[in-house]
Amino acid sequence: MSKPRQNPIEDEHLTAARNGDEHHFAKLTDPYRRELQVHCYRILGSFHEAEDVVQETILKAWKRLGTYEGRASFRSWLYKIATNTSLDFLDSKRSRRLLPPQSTTASNPTEQIAPPSTELVWLEPFPDEWLEDASAVNPEAHYTDSESISLAFLTALQALPPRQRAVLILRDVLDFSAIETSEILDATVSSVNSALHRARRTLSDHYHGRELPVSSSVDDERTQWLLDQFVRAWERADVDGLVALLREDAILAMPPSPSWYQGRMAIGRFAAATVFGDGGMFGGRAAGRWRLMSARSNASPAYAIYQRAGSNEYQAFGMHVLEIRAGEIFQIISFIDPALPARFGFPATLK
Repeated sequence: MSKPRQNPIEDEHLTAARNGDEHHFAKLTDPYRRELQVHCYRILGSFHEAEDVVQETILKAWKRLGTYEGRASFRSWLYKIATNTSLDFLDSKRSRRLLPPQSTTASNPTEQIAPPSTELVWLEPFPDEWLEDASAVNPEAHYTDSESISLAFLTALQALPPRQRAVLILRDVLDFSAIETSEILDATVSSVNSALHRARRTLSDHYHGRELPVSSSVDDERTQWLLDQFVRAWERADVDGLVALLREDAILAMPPSPSWYQGRMAIGRFAAATVFGDGGMFGGRAAGRWRLMSARSNASPAYAIYQRAGSNEYQAFGMHVLEIRAGEIFQIISFIDPALPARFGFPATLK
């Protein structure tokens, strides 16, 4: 592989960092932190685990800086550490994170919601703002930055063994060459190409692409109207209003519970008895129980969820991530975790 093009500013930081200057080391690594976090998230399916792996990556880079020979770019060297640290992490943990519809059969809306399972681990939502440029398109990559963090794509990735997952991300999302990928993974080019072939074949069985973004003003207006009505229905505990926005085969899931519901009727019955019901498992009067704050997650519309805790206060409850198809809501994944809104820049409480 040819020697990478030199960056004078990066070279200055590198020279100082080699002499023990932590400030220059931070200047050297900080520009890559966010893209490394997105990369690790794609492999791991977890926001907080990706954070931990990136922290470990930076620490390893600092300790191993003397071994960096400059044959590859500094960015590629960081990706090598981050990728292998992610794979080591998966070797010691469960290697797959899914969503309830991929893990269990649909639930009966008349039965009590199942408690969180200790046997299953779930995908976590990821803020779109962490992408360097969500609209950027690499013409050589098979998948755009935004498509490759969609829940549908990430769920399909989880069907791949971790090493194949890493190869596909490096080659088809980040557009590293086969030679660069082989160096990142300490593998032969032929083994990388073989892994990529198997990964693409498996992925084609689980992922069939996502709908193109809406392009006309009419569609944009319809989508915004749909989202406005969703917020209105949720905050007013309007079961009929919510059901009217759903596709016939719509899905509602609420990890960490493995329970999930499919179809307008099932979702309506569940919502009427629980999230929109007076008293019940969520307590208090239904109308005014919830407040939603608009966000973007996994290249989809999303909302921070707050539940009323007192007469004038709402506490963080979790995140909705929606999928819209043909002008109707197809999927609502309600990630129930009070810590999630803070990751999207929202406060713990609202007045």
